[in-house]
Amino acid sequence: MASGLALTLFGLGLSSLVGQGYVGVKPPATPDVPWGPLADLPVLGRMLFSHDPMVYLSVLAVAAVWAGLRFTRAGLILRAVGENHDAAHALGYRVGRVRLAAILFGGAMAGLGGAYVSLVRVPQWTDGITAGAGWIALALVVFAGWRPWRVLLGAWLFGGIAVLQLNLQAVGARIPVAYLSSAPYLVTILVLVLISSGRGGRTGAPGSLGQTFHASR
Repeated sequence: MASGLALTLFGLGLSSLVGQGYVGVKPPATPDVPWGPLADLPVLGRMLFSHDPMVYLSVLAVAAVWAGLRFTRAGLILRAVGENHDAAHALGYRVGRVRLAAILFGGAMAGLGGAYVSLVRVPQWTDGITAGAGWIALALVVFAGWRPWRVLLGAWLFGGIAVLQLNLQAVGARIPVAYLSSAPYLVTILVLVLISSGRGGRTGAPGSLGQTFHASR
C-alpha cells in the first residue's frame, strides 16, 4: 500500500509538471459517431446514439475483457495467478510476467480514461483534472466484485450521479454546492458499505491479491 501511495503522489507531481505547457490549450472537438436516422429517434436517440466514439469503445473494451478472462487461455492463466499464485507457479506459469502484463494492461486502460477526461469531457488540461476519479475507479472494482460488466454498471451509476448534481446546480436547486459536489463520492461509499455488509465482508477479490510471490517457496 505504501508503494502504491508513493506512486500515486509521484504520478500527480509528474503530470502537473509535464502538463504545464498544455494548460488552457483546447484540443480539436471529438465528433460523434454518425448513427444516421438512429440518432433522431425520440428519447433513445439522445440516450444511446449521440455520444463520442470513446463511449462505445469503453463498452467494447469491457466485453473484450470479459470474453478474454472467460474463454481464452491467457485469461484462465491470469485468473489462476490471481486466485493462487503458488499453484499457478507449480503448474509452470511465470507469475511475475503474468502480473506485469496485467499491470501494463490496466495502466493502458487508465491512460485511455485520463485521455478521455482531458480530450473529451473537459476538454482541456488543468492541474488536478481527474479530481480523485482514480480512487473512485478503485472503489468501483470492489463494488463490482472484480466482474467486468458490474464495473461498467458501477461506472454508469457514478457518472449518472455526477451529471445529476451538475444539472441540479444548473437549475438552481436549493442545496449547497458542497453537498452536490460530494454526492457521487458519498453514494459510492454507501454502495460499498451495503455490498460489503450484504456479503458478510466478502468482496469477491482474487485470493492472492496483494500477496507477495516468492518463487523459492
